[in-house]
Amino acid sequence: MRILLVEDDDVLRDGLVAGLGLDGFEVDAVACIADARAGLVASDHLGVILDIGLPDGSGLDLLAEWRRAGNDTPVLLLTARNLVGDRVDGLDSGADDYLGKPFDLAELSARVRAMLRRSVGRASDAIVLGELEISVAQRKVTLGAEQVTLSRREFAILHALAEHPGHILSRVVLEDRIYGWREEVESNAVEVHIHKLRTKLGRTRIETVRGEGYRIAT
Repeated sequence: MRILLVEDDDVLRDGLVAGLGLDGFEVDAVACIADARAGLVASDHLGVILDIGLPDGSGLDLLAEWRRAGNDTPVLLLTARNLVGDRVDGLDSGADDYLGKPFDLAELSARVRAMLRRSVGRASDAIVLGELEISVAQRKVTLGAEQVTLSRREFAILHALAEHPGHILSRVVLEDRIYGWREEVESNAVEVHIHKLRTKLGRTRIETVRGEGYRIAT
């Protein structure tokens, strides 16, 4: 789950990158509005965690700018401004959720997962496709009665495909799910992870659509 984190506090930003990473998120972190604009354009993020008080302007103004431009990427506002009026202003500006500082990392992770579920019209944490069940919160995969152990990037690819069963996802889209926007992309990484997933889940579980990409069998 690739998300963009916009937070100017170095210690908090580094801690969130580490903590959210352990919870299965791929986090691209920036410290200012200018870099946030560039980051959202450079890569396909599923969601944004956005601080309001940034060194080069207001996160609320940036959010309003994104919404006026038609960008509907889910946004969770993260800020020390936690009065009722502040929360109302943030939500009315187009935010999908709002969390005041200080906060618990487990709650932040849960709120982001819930926000991303809503963005694809899914209420439950679990994705069930026949005998295959994926728990996003626990990063747990079961096939029939057996639990399947996946690497972080294998899980990310499976999750991306399972969120859109029957839809074709290109290699570029899948690369966006497993690499940060500043990371060097290995040329055959997606193919390698798909091969490993087929070994663990069955050869017919993930289909190759020649010249277009991959889809999960429904």
